Amino acid sequence: MSRTLSSEIVTPASSPALDANTGWWSTLREALRGTSRDLTAGSVNRALLLLSIPMVLEMVMESVFAVVDVFFVARLGAASVATVGITESMLTFLQTLPMGLAIGATALVARRMGEKSPERAASAAVQSLWLGLLLSVPVAVLGVLYAGPLLSALGATPEVVAHGTPYARVMLGSMVIIMLLFLISAILRGAGDAATSMRALWVANALNLVLAPCFIFGVGPLKAMGVLGAAVATTVSRGVGVLYQLRALARGRGRLVIRRQHLRVEPATLLTLLRLSGSALLQALLTMGNWLVLMRIIAQFGSAALAGYTIAMRIILLAQQPSWGVSHAAGTLVGQSLGAGDSERAERVAWRASLHTLIFLCAVALGFILFAEPLVRTFTTEAEVVHQATRCLRIVSCGLLFYAFGTVLPHAFNGAGDTSTPTLINLVCIWLLQLPLAWVLSVPMGLGPLGAFLAITIGYCALGVMCAVLFRRGHWKTRRI
Repeated sequence: MSRTLSSEIVTPASSPALDANTGWWSTLREALRGTSRDLTAGSVNRALLLLSIPMVLEMVMESVFAVVDVFFVARLGAASVATVGITESMLTFLQTLPMGLAIGATALVARRMGEKSPERAASAAVQSLWLGLLLSVPVAVLGVLYAGPLLSALGATPEVVAHGTPYARVMLGSMVIIMLLFLISAILRGAGDAATSMRALWVANALNLVLAPCFIFGVGPLKAMGVLGAAVATTVSRGVGVLYQLRALARGRGRLVIRRQHLRVEPATLLTLLRLSGSALLQALLTMGNWLVLMRIIAQFGSAALAGYTIAMRIILLAQQPSWGVSHAAGTLVGQSLGAGDSERAERVAWRASLHTLIFLCAVALGFILFAEPLVRTFTTEAEVVHQATRCLRIVSCGLLFYAFGTVLPHAFNGAGDTSTPTLINLVCIWLLQLPLAWVLSVPMGLGPLGAFLAITIGYCALGVMCAVLFRRGHWKTRRI
């Protein structure tokens, strides 16, 4: 019997069989509870599902923090909302640091778990935490010291600077907590324990929903803190989420257990993490910079064009959340499969996840093309904004067919420890193709915002094709980490 076929139907005796007779409801419950299965054997589809469900829910929970803050702070007036918006833009940029480190941590932990070496995986996890602390503490200190000048540099009015500096100090000073939240989630995902990471975000968000109105408006003995209360509530809630994660890592019942002997510093592992995370950090910066440049190109055509673009992309990004969960799951499974010495399974995981994502995004694109205007009108009724957003939504949706591969395969590269290839792909397809094309079509060729929308679609297509071609070559299979 071939290895491909046998890996689908044979499971180690220590792990329950991932067979087709397992019902969807039981699979859902297992995914939410946390699975103890060996994810390097058995059904690829089942393994993807068991990891994808909690990962999707975790990402949704992370995005809820900002929504809750804005919901309550909006009742305090425009200056408070502006404070939250400007500070969030700074945090979004700074979060590229934990995002880059998280990619390296996931790849290294997943590889060690696949090698059936939980002790080395625990050591790698601790090294990533030491590195995160080393990098985030200076950022937090500088954020506290220069919160006011940073708000001014980003265009905040004197009123917003005076009103919002305490809020910005708390939020920027919490960079250490944000770093730990990102990194421990990445470590748990790499170990295949996505359910614990998801539950930590549930706990943090539930607490934030309770604390935010109490601290902002004052309840009982608590004095009203205004917009500062939102920062305190979010920071405390995230801190509780980190404590939940640390407890899960230390209690000795999960896939990955950190003990006292793992706490020593290992220079060789730190260097490996720096190598992996350096390219991953550049990936995050290139992606972030891409959206900033596109916004600058579109902004020159007026507020209606910019508002339409913003609304359309928010709708698309929200709809893509399930595909991101699948892609993160694929990255973890690729890393674990390579650690287990099964490169064939690793490749099968990536293509299977791409197929599932392709089917999902095709359905999403069809829905957007058919119902773009009604969707946009739930956000705005201004005629020109509706026109621009509807046009953007329909045009960009046409590229989602190819973007399915551009969503999953970069995570597969990263999971294999090949963080340089997706960085190169991003540089070529986005910075050397999409952004110059957006400017050429919009300005010299006179297409206006339409040119930028077309360039995004072309960039999506090029990204997907290049990812598929390079992944198929298979050089990532030989990457040693």
